[in-house]
Amino acid sequence: MSAHAEAQPTWTAPPLACDAHFHVFGTQSRYPVLPETRYEPPSAPLADYLALSAHLGIARYVFVQPSAYGRDNSCMLDAMREVGPTRCRGIVDIDEDVPDAELERLNALGVRGVRINVSPVHPPEAGLAGSITPRIERLAARCAEIGWHLDFLGPGWLNQALLPVMRRLPVDYSIAHMGTFPASQGVQQPGFQALLDHVRQAEGRCWVKLTGVYRVSQVPGFVDAAPLARALVEAAPDQLIWGSDYPHLSFADAVGSVELFNLLAEWVPDVATRHKIMVDNPARLFGF
Repeated sequence: MSAHAEAQPTWTAPPLACDAHFHVFGTQSRYPVLPETRYEPPSAPLADYLALSAHLGIARYVFVQPSAYGRDNSCMLDAMREVGPTRCRGIVDIDEDVPDAELERLNALGVRGVRINVSPVHPPEAGLAGSITPRIERLAARCAEIGWHLDFLGPGWLNQALLPVMRRLPVDYSIAHMGTFPASQGVQQPGFQALLDHVRQAEGRCWVKLTGVYRVSQVPGFVDAAPLARALVEAAPDQLIWGSDYPHLSFADAVGSVELFNLLAEWVPDVATRHKIMVDNPARLFGF
């Protein structure tokens, strides 16, 4: 057990608090990862996550399909079956032409969204936004049929390029890691300002995840990310959700879930607003 696991929460999660973004990994023999995965998958079984969530006072969970498994969602779905649909939801990665019967099966297990997954460190690439737009639009149409949403993971430059595409989607959509804009460039950087404007004008369709701060900040305590988080809270407190991003993958030696949980109290000192982010907002998005 790492030293991070010994940290103590500095605030008490409200009843029915939700971790809206985390991953589980099983044994390689049972759940093999893709050969070209961009990180070394850690050991992160469901039992370890449930122990962490109990330590934090988390009662609801949203599993997110990790990129290492590609579109084989079996590890996550097995964990969801074990927890049960009363307490958990899931975000899968699927083909655009998946049969309706498979969508219904996944929906019954608690799946409520589909991931659009591009590496957060993908360098700027002309035309990438255009090349993935057909998949986004097709999946959005499928999600609209069943009441799901889309979940975007990508670098900040790509998120910014996709905002016009997101604006015309017929479904809700979430954006991970505060948009993945570098904290060092501040609140005034054009991409982050575009995100703030977008979420204000999206009429409740756009959700932003207060997750993965270590992906946008490398300074001690992630202090340069606090202004970004507070700007999002000021702009759209009803559209934010929080997630641990457990088990932190290649960042696991540098950060712990309890530290990230404690950061939320610093970013959002108002208890009522924190209740929205931890309970009310995820209940609306995920249908708890």
